[in-house]
Amino acid sequence: MLESLPVTEKPRLILASNSPRRRQLLALTGLPFTVKVADVDESPIENEKPSEYVLRLAEVKARAIQADADRIVLAADTTVVDGEDILGKPADEAEAAAMLTRLRGKTHQVYTGIALLRQSDGLLLTDLCVTDVPMRDYSAEEIRAYVATGDPLDKAGAYAIQHPEFQPVARMDGCFASVMGLPVCHVILQLKKINIQPDTEFFKSCEIGLEYNCPVSDKVL
Repeated sequence: MLESLPVTEKPRLILASNSPRRRQLLALTGLPFTVKVADVDESPIENEKPSEYVLRLAEVKARAIQADADRIVLAADTTVVDGEDILGKPADEAEAAAMLTRLRGKTHQVYTGIALLRQSDGLLLTDLCVTDVPMRDYSAEEIRAYVATGDPLDKAGAYAIQHPEFQPVARMDGCFASVMGLPVCHVILQLKKINIQPDTEFFKSCEIGLEYNCPVSDKVL
């Protein structure tokens, strides 16, 4: 049986991401954490399935962080999938516009893989969240205006679900946080396996912070 940290011990959690969205989401748990950026090659491997891709990158990011033995590293990777195609971050404005044109008026999937690495014994826990995302039928002019803001250029699939002006999504029936980059319920589930408990007010904080009545948190946890 794997040894767990005592419940009363304060973990030194490291978020292996520079994403402000992931920092915002992890902060909702009430757990203290620091941030270290994992610089890794995010190129897909030939014939790699989306689930394999995000889980592999989450693990690679977690293992890329150098940390003391008392630290726990959390890493995540998110990608947009249309059919069988992985849509990563666009190379330029033209590719961003092409991705947004491809996705409009249809439902695609967002895959987010998470990896939790305990430095003391090398224990690795992983999880996967897949969310259907139905996009609204936004206009070509809206695409041009959004691309001109520069926001799509560092986003998988060339969009941010929470963007206040563009608002690309028609509705949501899944994990909003996962589409933002960190399915916090899945993170909590893995943390509980090593006896780390989040703030008891997490669910209320998450729904208020994201302005979203989550329909899936009970099923996950």
